[in-house]
Amino acid sequence: MISYPIKKNTAQKTVNYANLGMTLESDIDVTNRYYLDEGIAVIHKKPTPIQVVSVSYPARNKAKITEAYYKVPSTTDFNGIFEGRYIDFDAKETTLQTSMPLKNIHPHQVDHLKAVNKSGGIAFLIVHFKKLQTYYLLPASVLFRYWDNRHDPESGRKSIPLSAFQKEAYPIPFSFQPRLDYLSIVKTYLMSK
Repeated sequence: MISYPIKKNTAQKTVNYANLGMTLESDIDVTNRYYLDEGIAVIHKKPTPIQVVSVSYPARNKAKITEAYYKVPSTTDFNGIFEGRYIDFDAKETTLQTSMPLKNIHPHQVDHLKAVNKSGGIAFLIVHFKKLQTYYLLPASVLFRYWDNRHDPESGRKSIPLSAFQKEAYPIPFSFQPRLDYLSIVKTYLMSK
């Protein structure tokens, strides 16, 4: 048996959070295409508004944006119509196994979901616990409770524990078609209210 020396990696690993939610978002996009094709709902990913500052024209038909800025912070990832009701939600992923950090959510997103909720729309988060391979529909009301209490020295938390998802959220099954059937879970959630 040949033994090879083990090289210890002393370099610090950097984590890139830029594409953290892209797998979940692409699964939701596939699901939304299924819903649209089957006439179940019309739900789309919202584009992020940008202000183009500079464009390069290396050739007449090859314009390339070289500098741009976000005009305003985007609200949430998805919106649309389901059974005559407005629906608005964001997709979040976490690599933690025991909680979802509230720092993954931006204040303007919570404000937007509160406005949707107040206006009678259906507002929620779809949360993927990557290491557990579980998906949950988290009602906006649960998010708001943790968000509004996060600075309370006695009851505040910096995250939503997995136990809250297990008690107050709704598991979303992962399957072939639709990939993440979250609208059947929305129906269940609405019937329980």
